This record gives sequence, C-alpha cells and structure tokens, in this order.
Amino acid sequence: MSVANEESYRPSKATDATAEAVPPPMSYPQLFARFLKFGLLAWGGPVAQIDMLRRELVDEERWISSKRFNKLLAVMQVLPGPEAHEICVHLGIRAKGRLGGVLAGLGFMLPGFLLMFALSWLYFQIEFVGTALGAAFLGVQAAVIALIVRAVHRIGEHILLDRWLWVIAIVCALAAIGRVDFWITLPAGGLVYALLVLNHRASALLVTLAAVALAAAVALWAAPTAKLVEAVVQGQASVLLIFASGLKAGLLTFGGAYTAIPFVRNDAVGRGWMTDGQFLDGLALSGVLPAPLIIFATFVGYVAGGPIGAVAMTVGVFLPAFAFSLIFYDRLEAIVENKRLHAFLDGVAAGVVGLIGATTIDLAQVTAERVPSLTVGMSIFAAGLAFLYAWKNKLNVVVVILAAGLAGWLVFPNQG
Repeated sequence: MSVANEESYRPSKATDATAEAVPPPMSYPQLFARFLKFGLLAWGGPVAQIDMLRRELVDEERWISSKRFNKLLAVMQVLPGPEAHEICVHLGIRAKGRLGGVLAGLGFMLPGFLLMFALSWLYFQIEFVGTALGAAFLGVQAAVIALIVRAVHRIGEHILLDRWLWVIAIVCALAAIGRVDFWITLPAGGLVYALLVLNHRASALLVTLAAVALAAAVALWAAPTAKLVEAVVQGQASVLLIFASGLKAGLLTFGGAYTAIPFVRNDAVGRGWMTDGQFLDGLALSGVLPAPLIIFATFVGYVAGGPIGAVAMTVGVFLPAFAFSLIFYDRLEAIVENKRLHAFLDGVAAGVVGLIGATTIDLAQVTAERVPSLTVGMSIFAAGLAFLYAWKNKLNVVVVILAAGLAGWLVFPNQG
C-alpha cells in the first residue's frame, strides 16, 4: 500500500447512526498522548489491557465497531506478538495513517520500557548476595514458576482444542526436554496439523518421520562440535545477536507473551548472557509493571549488552508487532479466512505450548536447587498458584509477586 493512500486511513466523521464507527479527529501529539495514557494504565496482562481498549475506544468513543473489533482481535490472536500492542498500532493507523500507528504503538509500550530500563539499571546497583533483598527475590522466583504454570494452563485452554493439538504439544515438550531445536519441531507441528485438518494423514506421517530424521542428524552433527561453542561474557554480547534474539521471540510469540519465554531463555541462558536466576528475576520485575509481559525482554537485553542491548532486544521483540499492522493493514482480516494458514499456525502454537511446559520444568528444577528450603519454596509456589486461580483480578500477578517477596524475606533471611 503506497504512502499516497494513507489519507484513506483517516475516515470522515460519521454522519448518521448507521455509519461505520470512526476515530475522532485529533493531532499526532494528541494521538500519542492518548495511547501513552493506556500504557501508563496497562496493568494486569493482555486480557485487562484489551478490555481497557475495548471499553474506551469501542464502547465509549466508537473508534471502531464492536463487530469489527472482535474480528481484529481474532486476527491478532492468530498472529505472533502481544495482542494489545498490535491492536493499538492498528487503531493508530485507522486514526492517522502509518505514522499514527507508530505513535500509538510507541505510546503504549514506552512507559513499560522506561520503567523496566530503570529497574534493570537499579538491579545492578544493589547488592543481592547474602542480603534480605536477595532472600526476597528467591521467594519471588518460586512464585514466578506459579505464574508460568498458570499461564500454560490458560494459554492451553485456548489453543489445545482437539486431541491432535494435544499430541503436538506433548511431543514438542518431550522433544524440547531431549534438546531438539525448536526450528525443527515447530514447523513440523504446524505442517502436521495442517495436513491432518485436510485429512492427508499419510503426508502428515511423512512430515513427522522427516522431522525425526532431521533431529537425529542435527544431534549427531552437533555432538562433536558442541565444545566449540563458547559462552558470551555477561554484559558484552553482540548487539546484533541480541537484536536477532528479540526478533525471533517477537516472531514466535503465539497466544501471549509467556510463549516468548523458551526462545528468549534459550538464547539468554544458553549463550551465557545471564543465569536462570536472573532470568526469573526479569520475569518477576515485568509482572509488577504496567506493560505487556514481553517487556521482560528489555531486562534480558540490558543484562546481555547494557543499555544498548536493552534497546536492541526491545526493538527486536516489538518490531513484528509494528510490522504486521503497518505492512498488511488492509489484508489482516484475510488471515482469519485462510483455513490452511490458520491450521498451520494452530499447530505451531500448540508446539509452543509444549515448549513452555518443558521450559517450566527446567526453571522449576533450577529454583528448587537455589532455595534454602525446598519445602518452603514449594509452599510459596503452591500458595501463589492457588491465589492466581482463586482471585481473577488484573492485579493478582502484582499481589502474588509482592507477597512472595515478603515471604522470601521472612523465611530466607540473608540467603540471597
């Protein structure tokens, strides 16, 4: 779509009750300020964020009709990336063209980015080892495992809708535990499910066998060369590698920001940029901020490469969320109608659920080794998980993290 056509994004004010809902006239600074306000109030994860956008921009101000908003939301849930942020970009384009989309997206993400950037700096200015604050973060890490377990259940409810999707999720989880690379399992999962939907079971079996053969070949080739891979010194990772890691996470975030966890951790911990404990701390910090949870990537980038690394990782993660709307504004709704593509993405998403499950097991094992008392750590985990199920409020994550930190401070004195 050419720049010359951008004016077509700016519909005139509706003249009667039957006309299509349109955004009100506003300047670029007003548009930016509007979505900056949303960013400052973005507590409680994607469900709460989308509900806030729906209430104010659909029900109250009628930027878009409810029917069209629902269809837009369905499209964003199919695509990778944080849905609330993508909706902001799309509505910004609807109001003021491509520049409006960029300003809306930046306004929504900027508060969370600045807060996480500041907390990342502060994280390295404070002494943790052997202090009460370190003990508090051990309690928080146990609670973060509960957050991820709850997220896996919630995401799985929306993605694992039939037995084949369950099978794909379980197989991908087992493959991840066996150290099979996701670039083998996820495309295979998508292709297999798409073929099964089309009732091509023989072809699905062939794809499965090919994936197994490829995984075996990669394992045999990688084994003798694994010792050649050297860990990157913390804080000195390549900016290009950090950006690529963020971009990969942004492109593979299906069904919510938690699905980025295995991909970011694979690079951040696998390459020696940070420890698992620091990774869990980053997740905990993101949970108490008014921002999409994916903002934890800013912390990862900061640990890996300092301030420039934080910017590079954040740009990489959010770039797909901007790009899909900016490039394919008029074509996004066609994705919902394309059943074959939808089936492929459903299969990939099921595989991602399996990867999160495997990553959760790894992180739980790391946390169990770090806490001074396994019994107390498991108690914090169980209490946090029960609270998340019992109190369905947009601030439940914040409450769980703060309560777990207090519990860790009380029961793990000077154990950081």
